[in-house]
Amino acid sequence: MALHRKFRGFLMSMVVLLLLSDVVIAGPASDAKAGVDAGLGTLVTTEWLAEHLDDPDLVVLDCSVRVEQDGNGGFRSESGQADYDAGHIPGAGFADLTGNLSDHNSPYEFALPTPEQFAATMGTLGVGDETRVVLYDSFGSGWAARVWWMLRWVGFDQAALLDGGLGAWKAEGRPLSTEPAQYPARQLTPAPRPNLIADRDEVFAAIGNDDVHLIDAMPESHYRGEMVLYNWPGHIPGATNVPAFSLLDETGRYRPRSELAALFGDDPEARRITYCGGGISASSTAFILSRLGFDDVAVYTASLQEWTTDPNNPLEVETP
Repeated sequence: MALHRKFRGFLMSMVVLLLLSDVVIAGPASDAKAGVDAGLGTLVTTEWLAEHLDDPDLVVLDCSVRVEQDGNGGFRSESGQADYDAGHIPGAGFADLTGNLSDHNSPYEFALPTPEQFAATMGTLGVGDETRVVLYDSFGSGWAARVWWMLRWVGFDQAALLDGGLGAWKAEGRPLSTEPAQYPARQLTPAPRPNLIADRDEVFAAIGNDDVHLIDAMPESHYRGEMVLYNWPGHIPGATNVPAFSLLDETGRYRPRSELAALFGDDPEARRITYCGGGISASSTAFILSRLGFDDVAVYTASLQEWTTDPNNPLEVETP
């Protein structure tokens, strides 16, 4: 699928996040690896998943999207279906963010479908009101986090991410399968939570409002205005920068809770809105904020791919 507009949305940022993020953390693994996952929770280890793959109420979904250079200095997003077909966690189904999990009538990449459409699609993948779900991807957990956030958006809370994703599973020599999923279709009843999604108007109104914290998940160099991935450089005024890949350790797992908490400060009652290029990396940030106990968190899903189409939407750069 060809990318949208000149700078092609957040997908380029997903690539440069690894290359340009100034934070590469070595240290202990995440809370989940330390054993804080006796139940499903919101983050599970490879060990937990291997032990529970045969649970009859558990649905595992690969949410990967492939990002490729397009030969013209840009990038394109492609379905991860081919990679899934070549080898995935045994029993896992495939959740296609480039396909029917997005609204293709929108001018923006990965636009939200209606809650009813999303719930119906997840139902065809085996996700129902009484199931549990584990989501993973092959690159930084942002894609899986986006599906996790959308599930929360429609009122479903029995979902977790696989810490470290497919990379951690493969690094441990765990088995892969080429067999398609066998989950029966189920009914997922939407109970939307619209406050989990922010639009352009809410973000614009948040500028200068001390009661709302804007969090930019882009690389620091983009935030500062030293590089351009969209129509002009910089960040939304007042936003703080927490690059999405600074949330991960060198293995691709999420950093320990204490380190993550130090990135976001206090003021638990304030509303927080995360953004990036197209709401993917921002979903990983929102996932961590939720795990840290911040209750009023939203993702600006259209993010900079929408914001930078209107010169009336301000951006600012950091001066030396």
